[in-house]
Formats: sequence, C-alpha cells, structure tokens
Amino acid sequence: MKKLLWSPKEVKEEQEDAVTATDGADQDLDVRIALIQALVPLGLEAVGDLLKDEVERLAGPWYSRKSSDALYRRWGKQKGSVFLADQKLPIRVPRVRNVQTDTEESLSVYRRFQVARKLDEAVLLRVLKGLSCRNYEVCAQAVPEAFGISSSSVSRRFIKATEARLRQFQERSLKPYDLVALFLDGKTFAQEEMIIALGVTIEGEKVPLGFVQAASENERVCRQFIDDLISRGLRYEDGLLVVLDGSKGLLGAIRKALEGYVCIQRCQWHKRENIVSYLPKGQQEGMRRKLQKAYGHETEDKVRAALKAIEPELTLMNQSAVASLKEGLDETLTLYRLGMMPYLKQSFRTTNCIESLNSQVGQRTRNVKVWKNSSQRHRWLGAALLDIEPRLRKVKGFRYLSMLRTALQRELNLKQRVLSA
Repeated sequence: MKKLLWSPKEVKEEQEDAVTATDGADQDLDVRIALIQALVPLGLEAVGDLLKDEVERLAGPWYSRKSSDALYRRWGKQKGSVFLADQKLPIRVPRVRNVQTDTEESLSVYRRFQVARKLDEAVLLRVLKGLSCRNYEVCAQAVPEAFGISSSSVSRRFIKATEARLRQFQERSLKPYDLVALFLDGKTFAQEEMIIALGVTIEGEKVPLGFVQAASENERVCRQFIDDLISRGLRYEDGLLVVLDGSKGLLGAIRKALEGYVCIQRCQWHKRENIVSYLPKGQQEGMRRKLQKAYGHETEDKVRAALKAIEPELTLMNQSAVASLKEGLDETLTLYRLGMMPYLKQSFRTTNCIESLNSQVGQRTRNVKVWKNSSQRHRWLGAALLDIEPRLRKVKGFRYLSMLRTALQRELNLKQRVLSA
C-alpha cells in the first residue's frame, strides 16, 4: 500500500486542533466527522481511530480484564466502505457483539460515514473549475484505495446537475432586478453563437439575465430574445443604458423592442478597432493611439473636434475607414451626452463588463473539446453563468448609477411621458 499523505499522528493532531475531544458526545462526533470529510485525504487511519474509539467505549480497551456483566465483546472484522467527501473507500470494519442478545451491534461512527455529501453538486463544481470528465478519476483526491469513478458516471451526474441549473436559470423571474443598464454580446461555442444578456442593477450588481443560441447576431433572433426577457419580467420602464459592440442585429432588435426606453452606448474599443482594421498593419498602431486620445477628452464637443481633425489623414489612408468612423458615431458618445462620462467611463464606455463574463465562461468550458449538440451548449452555459454570478463584482462607479437613471429619464423624457399619461 502506498504511503498516505498524512500519518496517523498528524491526523490526530489536526483533529485535536479543530475540535475539543469529548468522548461520547454526539455533537462532538458530528464535528469530527465533518472535519475529516472536508479534509480528504486525512487518511483512512483517521476513520480507523474513530471506529477504534467507539469499540473501546463499548467493549473496553484491548487486553483489559472484562467483568462478568460486560454487555459487549469484540467480534473480529469484516469488509466495509466509507465515504470521504464524495469518494467511496474500502476499509476493514471492527465488529462488536452484544452477548445478551447474541447480535452484532451497529457502530454509529460507521453508519455516519455511510452518507456521502451532495455528490452531483460536488462533481458539477469540480468539472466547472477545470476538470474534464475523462480526467476526473485521475484528479480525484489521492487516497490509494479509492474506488474509481468512471468518466461515464461523472458525465451522467454532470448532465443531471446542469439540467437542473439550466431550468433554474431560464425560468427565474427578472422582476426583482431593478436594472439601469444592459450589456449584450455573443460567445462562440464551436461556430455557434450564444448571445448573452448581462444586467446591471441600480445598486451596481451584475446579473446574467439569459442567453439565446443563434448562427449569428441577426435581428429577428435578437428581437425574440429581448421579447423573452420582457416576458420574464425585464424592467425597462425607468430607462436603460444598453451597451453594445455595434452589431446591427442587436441594434435593430433593441431599438424595436425597447423603443423610447433606451439610450444606446456603442463600445468605443470596438469602434476604434473597426476603424483601424481597414488600414495596413504598419499604420494601425499610430491611428489607434490618435483615436484613443480623441475619445479620452472630457466633453462631447472636444471629442467630436478631435475626431474631425483626424478625418483628413484617415481619408488619405482609406476612405472606408472614414465611413466606419462616421457610422454610429453619435452612439459612441452617449455617456458624454448624458453627462456621465467622468463618473462611469470605466464601466460603460466599452463592453468590458460582458467581455469579462465571457472570459470566465471560457475558463469553465475550456476542457470541452467537442460540442456535440445544442443541449450540451445550453447546459454548460447555464451552469457556468449561475456559478459565476455570485462572484461578479459591482461595476466601478456604482454610487453614480442613480445619477445615470435621472440622466436617462431626462434624455428620454420619461417623467413627462408618465405625467401626460
């Protein structure tokens, strides 16, 4: 047998540091069992020590003189198994005999180690954190006697867990979320586009709202996706700032579905990169710096003037680049027009918020080498988004989001519309 990572002495010391030994107390026993299950592999010696303690409590120490009225006697050992975390391990279980009833006494420690922790959730989190199904058995905690968990077994458990997560994600109501901003962007899974919606609440919390599978970001699919979010309770009546990368399909869908209730902020990073993509590589970096400097001014007038000054030089390089600069220019300056650029430029001038979300999704799905079908894509994405959601930080400048709402309502004349109604 291979040497365990922890010696029996070290196991005892770890247990004694974590819990106060009070023999016979159920509460203490539960704590010790929980400790061992949480710190796999402390080693099977730790389990053996607990079983030995219970046997000595019932039948007395080894080689001690037994009184004639002693109720229990040792009765050899038999094969058994226990769960450490979600691993089932074989052990030799000591037996105790009740001499009055001539029956075997069940050991309470052994019974409690027969209960595994929530295995489907444990497998789900491990796979999402980067263990592929085929590598799970190899990456499981290294207790030499561990029964192997096959890749097919893990796959079945993962499918079961992700199906439940997907239902939870797709069916939850959006009414509780008081949103002030909305990001939309696509994430590619093996040539299939998954369009994701990320909301930002008035408190600055980021909330994944939903996703839809599409061959491309076409307007019809995007419009249906927005309508579905509205049917689930998406709140937009107080005005929304919608941040996009410039996709015409997403732009058209937002304008039609939420007309009069949204201001669109085009991503300045995507605009800059679209412009320089028309230029030869040797000219791209210099023009990129000039565009970045132009968008770095504090007021809309100064930005427009700086971009206007770039036009003659850009015209000599590539007239298509000039057309790209002019297309949708007003929408790249929405934050300036709202007067919010000094407060919210780090969060809303680009699509970085949802790009970061997509990056985290990629980290959790990178071990999938073959995307077989739509169900697989949906399950993995739904499970990944729910796993990421609690870890998302508030947007930078969240204290100014109430100011953003006021600016949106002023820009869209929402208060006047409510009063006239």
